Amino acid sequence: MGGKFKGRDIISIRDLSKADLLAILDAAKKLDQKPKRDLMVSKVLATLFFEPSTRTRLSFMSAMERMGGKVLGFENTEVTSVKKGETLWDTIKMVAQYADVIVQRHPTEGAARLAAEASSVPVINAGDGANQHPTQTLLDLYTIRKEKAKLDNLNIAFVGDLKYGRTVHSLCIALSHFRTKLYFIAPEALQMPKSYLGDLDNKKIPYIVEQDLMKVAPDLDVIYMTRIQKERFPDPVEYNKLKGVYRIDKSLLGHTKKDVRIMHPLPRVDEINTDLDDFPQAAYFRQAGNGIPVRQAVIALVSGMM
Repeated sequence: MGGKFKGRDIISIRDLSKADLLAILDAAKKLDQKPKRDLMVSKVLATLFFEPSTRTRLSFMSAMERMGGKVLGFENTEVTSVKKGETLWDTIKMVAQYADVIVQRHPTEGAARLAAEASSVPVINAGDGANQHPTQTLLDLYTIRKEKAKLDNLNIAFVGDLKYGRTVHSLCIALSHFRTKLYFIAPEALQMPKSYLGDLDNKKIPYIVEQDLMKVAPDLDVIYMTRIQKERFPDPVEYNKLKGVYRIDKSLLGHTKKDVRIMHPLPRVDEINTDLDDFPQAAYFRQAGNGIPVRQAVIALVSGMM
């Protein structure tokens, strides 16, 4: 398995075939069921976070350290040579001398691809602007398969900010490999970009565009809630008009299948009431925990250690 992924960059979910996705999920399942505490001993992971993301950064760090590896890096460019004007290209060239794998988060779309071109070691994209966040997508897929015991024949709804939500964009692409029906629940101004709908049309994946979650709630197997992302709006007036448009609580469960699963990439603001947290249908914290075996699998595979 490792030979297929060794030395490979993980930049976009579009770069991964269905067979690739399933291979990574299977590797994650193995590590989930039987952790390997010394798999990455003597290996170093560099985490370069050019924008804040506590959850993703800590998840990668935890994943590596639970396999016995070391972690170096930064979460604040103010204390790096970037502050002095160093280019991304040179930063990556330098860090590649110190680490076996690089994880990068950057606010600019395309920055991960540029880093991969500069680097002599594998680069894992931990988010580049509103573009891609492939390991989030992999842990989302892993969570769906773990919770529902399958990836085919599911009705999956995306709710909230579908325009700027890169997690939604990437998961939509990944799910197009499987026999799913997708529901896009959002105000018109935050609906799924037409380019993604065009991709689904080309693959003949059925989908429904809707604004009212309650209209379709009884049909759903998975509800993927998202935050209305203030930081992605170019106009704060537009954000203030749309914030809080979708808020769910335990009353939703009276309108859904008993085994529906509610997911969220986190952090949430007010779109999911805490009164849902203790119900088995609430999968979002388990989803966050699944980031450990999935990121362990990705790190180990591109390092050739698995």
